[in-house]
Amino acid sequence: MAAPSSSSLEYAFHQQQGGSTLAALPKSWHFTSSLPADPLFPSPADSHKTPRDEIRPRQVRGALFTWVRPETQKDPELLAVSPAAMRDLGLALSEAETEDFKQMAVGNRIYGWDLESLSGPGYPWAQCYGGFQFGDWAGQLGDGRAISLFESTNPATGVRYEVQLKGAGMTPYSRFADGKAVLRSSIREFVVSEYLNAIGIPTTRALALSLLPHSRVRRETMEPGAIVVRFAQSWLRFGNFDLLRARGDRALIRQLATYVAEDVFGGWDKLRGRLDDAEKSSQSPNSQPKVRRSVPKDAIEGPEGAEENRFARLYREIVRRNALTVAKWQAYGFMNGVLNTDNTSILGLSIDFGPFAFMDNFDPAYTPNHDDHFLRYSYRNQPTIIWWNLVRLAEALGELLGAAGACDDPSFVANGLKDEAAAAPLIARAERLIDQAGEEYKAVFLAEYKRLMTARLGLLTFRDSDFDSLFSTLLDTLEALSLDFNLFFRRLSGLKLSAIATDADREAAAAQFFYSDDATHNDSAGRQRLASWLDAWRSRVVADWGTLETWGESASGGSGAVSPSREEERIAAMKAVNPNFVPRGWILDEIIRRVEKEGERDVLKRVMHLGLHPFEDSWAGREFENGEVYEGDREEEVRWTSDVPRMGRAMQCSCSS
Repeated sequence: MAAPSSSSLEYAFHQQQGGSTLAALPKSWHFTSSLPADPLFPSPADSHKTPRDEIRPRQVRGALFTWVRPETQKDPELLAVSPAAMRDLGLALSEAETEDFKQMAVGNRIYGWDLESLSGPGYPWAQCYGGFQFGDWAGQLGDGRAISLFESTNPATGVRYEVQLKGAGMTPYSRFADGKAVLRSSIREFVVSEYLNAIGIPTTRALALSLLPHSRVRRETMEPGAIVVRFAQSWLRFGNFDLLRARGDRALIRQLATYVAEDVFGGWDKLRGRLDDAEKSSQSPNSQPKVRRSVPKDAIEGPEGAEENRFARLYREIVRRNALTVAKWQAYGFMNGVLNTDNTSILGLSIDFGPFAFMDNFDPAYTPNHDDHFLRYSYRNQPTIIWWNLVRLAEALGELLGAAGACDDPSFVANGLKDEAAAAPLIARAERLIDQAGEEYKAVFLAEYKRLMTARLGLLTFRDSDFDSLFSTLLDTLEALSLDFNLFFRRLSGLKLSAIATDADREAAAAQFFYSDDATHNDSAGRQRLASWLDAWRSRVVADWGTLETWGESASGGSGAVSPSREEERIAAMKAVNPNFVPRGWILDEIIRRVEKEGERDVLKRVMHLGLHPFEDSWAGREFENGEVYEGDREEEVRWTSDVPRMGRAMQCSCSS
């Protein structure tokens, strides 16, 4: 066995001390070593020797990326870091105080590259991709202001991440833009990335946020510039395949698909077979789709005698991951705001945060994007739009999907099928596979949505009747009475069944779910409507958690009461899935104002702390990680977790960032 390298020994030592230094963090460049570079800069040296201001927007063909270094930043100020992100990357929290970290966070420090010899194992890069924007083909897009620095695998978890800067300067993919990011949108992305991860929604992450004091950026007005250090297991999007399809680059589609399967997903053997009875599962809320076991690389027999090859299994994996994520968005009332194909992740991650929002008063037609005049990316349309995007991906992979067992035939690899008669079965097979994937999309989406809504409502099991009697009825009630989506679930979490034992009790308890300034809906009729739902909910909770008699305790609490210990268990379970803190638009606007206009800094640390621990009842004065007592602002916490101010509800913003 080979002796461990000095770098791995150094990393192991630092892990024992609570995390690694940035210098000792293992770094790699799998993406750039596996895929073709921009032919104008075939090597990092070619790019490095080119004056930075000469690397400007242009069309890039036959490549997945361009070598490009970040612009040099003067006197940057590190505003905040995410302790959770530091931990997940394997970095010691104290590393954020070092000069090395601060310079990395704005791109002034390049890893894997020797400036004297102009050589090394790696160099920064920007991805090339295209996309459909608001349903229309937009051509080449790419990383117009995002530049990746390196990949790093945390040995403690085995997870590899690609570390990237957003706002680091112009690239060949900037088009008509300036390659910069403003502080406003950078704060929003920094907070929401870590919050989504904290509540269990797959997402790209945010490590650090820096202000660029000498950078003024023109958007609607002149704004201060900033850079976010962000990371993900992969930054590949549907748009990477869209652009190759538009250009007819068959060979590169195949190469990229192979890279995704082997490098991003860990191997063809990790890809699962199709779901059994997916169509039946999608129609029956009580059934759970079953996945066939993993299959070998060779083609397997698929439905109706068609062969399902490894590329079909790759597509199915991408379909499932995105179905899971959009189900979580719907269950937690999150909206991305711009679900273009270049903003849709191969891994099913929430990615590229512009005019995102969390639902305030429930409105299925709400979109946080004030440019989305036709409500394409509204809350209720998100599942449909993600499937629309998945169909565009299937069109890019269609030849490989439909080829079945012939996908590796040398003649097919080189030339495809030129004869229309020979192509007809391929097209039919691909269409059939896409239809089947659509049924799996519905089945996986519904199964995850049911699971989350069941948990959010404090139930232990799901019944077929719950979808209509509880889920749909609740959403209709929330919409009709203009009730706050997330506040409702949190307040329901603490509601004891003894407080809603009678009709009068339920009507009185219903008042707490209305905004305090809402006299329009908070009337007798409104309270009675909500009380009716609370009655149905109470019956289901009792059925799931058992009565006092069931648990062998005194029945003095009344017929159908749940034992005190089980009641507390149910309340704790609900609070563990229904966040108390939600980074709503009005809160983020306040943070932006206080940081940008009033020079505050600690408020960023406080909002990040709440975002990383969103399920707590309170934060100030309490002990959290490492035995440290969090010194927060209790008055601020109460304000941020109470009713949304009238002017702060259902806010919209632009895509500009």
